[in-house]
Amino acid sequence: MNSRTTRRPATPRLAVAVTASASAFLLTACGALDSVAGDDSSTTPNKRNDITVGLLLPDRDTARFDKFDYPLIEKHVKSLTAGKGKVVYANAEASATKQNAQMEQMIADKADVLLVDAVDAKAIASSIEKAKAAGIPVIAYDRLAQGPITAYVSHDNELVGEVQGRAIVDALGADAKSSKIVMLNGSLPDPNTARFKQGALSELKNRVIIAKSYNTEEWVPEIAEANMKKAIAALGVDNIAAVYAANDGIAGAAIKALKDAGVAKMPPVTGQDAELVAVQRIVSGEQYMTVYKPFPQEATDAAELAVAKVRNSKLRFDALATETVDSPSDQGIPARLVPVVALTKDNIKDTVIEDGVYTVKDICTAAYKADCAAIGLE
Repeated sequence: MNSRTTRRPATPRLAVAVTASASAFLLTACGALDSVAGDDSSTTPNKRNDITVGLLLPDRDTARFDKFDYPLIEKHVKSLTAGKGKVVYANAEASATKQNAQMEQMIADKADVLLVDAVDAKAIASSIEKAKAAGIPVIAYDRLAQGPITAYVSHDNELVGEVQGRAIVDALGADAKSSKIVMLNGSLPDPNTARFKQGALSELKNRVIIAKSYNTEEWVPEIAEANMKKAIAALGVDNIAAVYAANDGIAGAAIKALKDAGVAKMPPVTGQDAELVAVQRIVSGEQYMTVYKPFPQEATDAAELAVAKVRNSKLRFDALATETVDSPSDQGIPARLVPVVALTKDNIKDTVIEDGVYTVKDICTAAYKADCAAIGLE
């Protein structure tokens, strides 16, 4: 389990988290980067533009990877390199073996830098060692991989869990202490899973009764649904006061299992990633909240770090990687940790709509028009 050596203080209450605008983070970051870019370009006038960035993402079950992360990184690499840089993309489709093969192919093809979101943090270490031997820097993206990585770009993943756990406690109110909840965690080989769970437990422990807890192999929603059905059978559907779901795919699976069991009014169910279907479930009242991780900022920061590393632009690199993290294999890894936002009915406009991730039209389809109108989303 990785740990931060530099850590932001946890947000004291959910209300603070939900009112923070992701756009503010984006604007602040863009301003800072513009300033650094100007300084850096004056000292390195002959900047290299013919850069090849290898991008390795873990799965297709998480909608954001193909829909947002890849195109955002590709677009920003091009913008930083006068259109001459390119991104070679591979998706492992939840197979650690496939991801290692993809990475080794990129090493053989002499990519200049690799961005890897590991399916299995430990399994990818041997390929990262090969990249290092070939002189190719590897930046861990979204998940902290083991091995000699150059940097890490992600969100404050312990804070993600804290925000989720706090949301449950706040939703249950005075009944929290006697309430039974089900925890549907992520996949164990994903190093973020432990961080999410640790953060959640810091808010949930001794404040609710954790009646059942399950891991979700490879984040597969069908496995989460089967685990939720086990919890319903063991506890009785009326005795489940809330569900900690580690991400939106798991949240959807939990809600399906609860519906199949005859639940009409859903207990609070958490999520993560602000997937469109999850935002729509929040609008309709089926899902209580999700954690919006401003992935436009994460993606552009990753592109900045990758290009800066290839150009040996230390000033720009250090301006972004201002924190450090430890992995089981390395300590003091330069890191960029992007803040997160708790997304509820109350701040959809201020987060995913304001940041251009979705439009009102995307969210408020015919099935959700009445629910959108009820919360002023028109």
